[in-house]
Amino acid sequence: MEVPPEIKNRVARPARSSCRLSSLSRPLRLIRQDDQHKGKEAGHPLHVLQAFQKTWSCSFGHIHVNLQHAVGIIVNKQVKGKILAKRINVRIEHIKHSKSRDSFLKRVKENDQKKKEAKEKGTWVQLKRQPAPPREAHFVRTNGKEPELLEPIPYEFMA
Repeated sequence: MEVPPEIKNRVARPARSSCRLSSLSRPLRLIRQDDQHKGKEAGHPLHVLQAFQKTWSCSFGHIHVNLQHAVGIIVNKQVKGKILAKRINVRIEHIKHSKSRDSFLKRVKENDQKKKEAKEKGTWVQLKRQPAPPREAHFVRTNGKEPELLEPIPYEFMA
């Protein structure tokens, strides 16, 4: 079966990894329900996912069921003016764990640790993220060059 060139470009594998069918670490990764995953098309010939068109590609989804060789994902699909939550089953080669939530989960663990230490000491601890404070006052060196005054050019009417 001939694969259209636009799909062939989308499922192209990185250089020097086209001969391997799949990474050995991918099937061994733990996949939990309600994890966030990013959809992608795996390009090896055995399991090319033809249904993973542009509507699904590079879209985030939540895992709702684990199957024997695949997972069920809830992804959003735009149909005319509406965005519908669709449930699709895809093989694990076609998903990649989203790292967007990792920093949040790391911060939750750190906050729990801080709360535990503060409770033992009987003190209050600030857990909310704070914006970066303004920079301290300092002198700017010109290294012997004269500072240049920047101002807008006055408008000239050309008729």
